[in-house]
Amino acid sequence: MIRFSANLSMLFLEVPELERPAAARRAGFDAVEVQFPYGHEAGQWRDALQAAGVDLALCNVPAGDLMSGGQGLAGVPGRQAAFREAVAQAAQVAQVLRPRHINVLAGCPGPEHERERCLDTLAGNLAHAAQVLGDLGIGVVTEAVNTVDRPRYLIDTTRAALEVIDRAGHPNLRIQYDLYHMQIMEGDLIRSLRTHCARIGHIQFADTPGRHEPGTGEIHFANVFAALDELPYDGFVGAEYVPSGRTEDTLGWMQGRRR
Repeated sequence: MIRFSANLSMLFLEVPELERPAAARRAGFDAVEVQFPYGHEAGQWRDALQAAGVDLALCNVPAGDLMSGGQGLAGVPGRQAAFREAVAQAAQVAQVLRPRHINVLAGCPGPEHERERCLDTLAGNLAHAAQVLGDLGIGVVTEAVNTVDRPRYLIDTTRAALEVIDRAGHPNLRIQYDLYHMQIMEGDLIRSLRTHCARIGHIQFADTPGRHEPGTGEIHFANVFAALDELPYDGFVGAEYVPSGRTEDTLGWMQGRRR
């Protein structure tokens, strides 16, 4: 059966951040994700996770100015030193929180940067992160992001993600496959999941349009989840959506799927 994780950067915003692991557990999740768990001491997060009885499935390497509309770090030439500092910060936190995977966001390089150089930069940075975090027993993933919501994002298709992972050439690299982003960019989700299952380390979802919970858009989640049940996928499937109401009122998609 699918193991779901709740993204606490988007769900359960009704309560303070360190209370969200407990809220997720009460709702039936046994794992959570935190996009950037760097605003609190790692020990505070550890205590909150342990008290709630949930695992940390995923977090991100710090992404510089990306989330405030900037270019980010990983795929931007000239920012390699800043990226290595970000990886060091992620590694320090990971030693305490022990996430299963850490995600590297490629970023949105500006038009002044030639694409091939950006891809080379990203590949080198991915290899570095994969080595540093792999030494701690933590997997590294990178995701394709749709360019409707985030123009200029460097990696915007499954193929592009696989190609840069191959270019990096490190065995501790896999895809984070986001159903929301890939429905916008590619569609054909079930065939893609079946084709690339062995190279997927983590999955996230939201419906589209709107990025809300399943049942608010065009993705047939019953079929997608049934297909995942049949695949030899052993990772988590993360609910990373914007609730259309109170989080607890948007969890109907979990009926019959709580472990």
